[in-house]
Amino acid sequence: MNEDVFKGQWKEIRGKARELWGKLTDDDLETVNGRLEQMIGKLQARYGYSRDKAKSEIDMRLKEFNKRTSK
Repeated sequence: MNEDVFKGQWKEIRGKARELWGKLTDDDLETVNGRLEQMIGKLQARYGYSRDKAKSEIDMRLKEFNKRTSK
């Protein structure tokens, strides 16, 4: 997932993000505001993920999200 794609889909993703990552707060999501690096950092902080794990988690969840919304 690259930064531009993540930012472009942020409004759609934001609503689902709390469901996917329940430890993220509304303030966390407001801070992220479509910035991939911020999202990676928030997942690292809230879940104790490594950077690679956080990035792969985002990639996996967004692929699932895009499959569901494209049907």
